[in-house]
Amino acid sequence: MTCRRCTREIEADSQYCRFCGAAAAAGERRRLMRSVTDRRIAGVCGGIADYMNIDPTIVRLAWVVLSIWPGAIICGVIAYAVAWLVIPEAPSPSFTPATSTP
Repeated sequence: MTCRRCTREIEADSQYCRFCGAAAAAGERRRLMRSVTDRRIAGVCGGIADYMNIDPTIVRLAWVVLSIWPGAIICGVIAYAVAWLVIPEAPSPSFTPATSTP
């Protein structure tokens, strides 16, 4: 499960995020969003991989193979551009500096 506030992975049975302390909503519906941390061009493949809980390299390889299939090159490029425009970008993670006590 991903924290809504800091977008870090937290345990599925957690009630609160251990990084930022935000409450984790039980039964929260996952949304497909473009990745801001795992991106090469626009974060489309990284977001799809995060949504499907698989390695982003697999999604990228599948997209390239399907895009270079004879006759589908233009469709692959157009599909990526449409996904870039349609899929919303995930909120950027907010990092709070760690406070150290002397």
